[in-house]
Amino acid sequence: MTRRAASGESSIYQDDDGRWHGYVSMGKKENGRRDRRHVSAMKRADVVAKVRALEKKRDAGIVLEAGAGALTVGGWLDHWLTTIAVRRVRPSTLVGYESKVKVHIKPALGHHQLERLQPEHLEGFYAAKLRAGLAPGTVLLCHRILSRALKVAEQRGRVARNVALLVDPPQARFEEIVPLTADEARRVLQVARRHRNAARWSVALALGLRQGEALGAKWQHVDLEAGVWRVKAQIRRLPYRHGCGDTCGQDKPRNCPAKVGGVTESEPKTERGKRGIGLPPQLLADLRAHRQAQLAERLAAGSEWQDSDLVFCQPNGKPIDSKGDWSRWRRLLEEAGVRHARLHDARHTAATLLLAQGVPARVVMEILGHSTIAVTQNIYGHVMPEAVSTATAAVADVLWAEPEATTLAPRRRRDRSS
Repeated sequence: MTRRAASGESSIYQDDDGRWHGYVSMGKKENGRRDRRHVSAMKRADVVAKVRALEKKRDAGIVLEAGAGALTVGGWLDHWLTTIAVRRVRPSTLVGYESKVKVHIKPALGHHQLERLQPEHLEGFYAAKLRAGLAPGTVLLCHRILSRALKVAEQRGRVARNVALLVDPPQARFEEIVPLTADEARRVLQVARRHRNAARWSVALALGLRQGEALGAKWQHVDLEAGVWRVKAQIRRLPYRHGCGDTCGQDKPRNCPAKVGGVTESEPKTERGKRGIGLPPQLLADLRAHRQAQLAERLAAGSEWQDSDLVFCQPNGKPIDSKGDWSRWRRLLEEAGVRHARLHDARHTAATLLLAQGVPARVVMEILGHSTIAVTQNIYGHVMPEAVSTATAAVADVLWAEPEATTLAPRRRRDRSS
């Protein structure tokens, strides 16, 4: 006589055709009804293995929706991005993650079952992307995204191991930066004086502020009396997203009544990013002139002025879009007859000019807001040998200096009789 399975207990039986069946109670569905899963096979051992696997997932709290099938890498990445990473990383970082997952990772690996993903799958993916010409730094970022997503999957029992830890991460080649020369920087500043917001470029080339830090700066953080610029905020343009849970019926997120994104303000990425920088007299004079010009624009705009207290803004007080800021930089270079350079190269220019003048790397780190001295040394190591040569030359002057002619007094012999 076959014992009847107790309530909640798994059961295995053979039908009249000789096929084996197993039923596993997984708990309750969202509607409150019992969630009981069915597996079958021609051999009893196979059914037992399937039942044990379902029980293991149930006991570990890993329960997929009925009929959902095996969880894929793409499915887990979507879940990780929308429910886990969104709470742990900055919005701008999340945008980068989403782009890499959509464009590179999911097309290559998304179809694999999550629990069957192997190190060889990742190695093949990295090799294929490098052969296709993708930058090594981008491939390395894909690896880091996969590693972080798989780490959470391992913590929650979705996978037995994080296979990304079994793969050597791609090596990103460091591309040496090519900043503007001092002469090129001076030509840019001379041309900038003919345009509004001329101090925007003085700040970029003298203080090395990031674009978001310059465009997000407010007058309340700039002390024109003490001559100190305090970096406390930055602005970025983020893609629009539905803020209604996709219930508004609008295809484009920017048309959603509750949309989020656009130009957003945030604090610097790290604590070291919040810093105070002393202003040289020339830049202080530029900022004072810029302040007066902006007050005149405010009077001319009248009721159309949007008071945001921004140091650099549009003629109506609204924030400057990052794309427009980049376009103005490009036109400025063309007008000055200076070769093409990224806007971020203005920051590199400030750093290299400081180091070339013998400013210690630790001080440059503080001015730029780098998290560690290692970041400064890795990026600007090609400039530091000049400072090192100056330092070693100073030591050499001491060691190989001609000795001064001195007369040594004869030593008195010790009287051993005393």
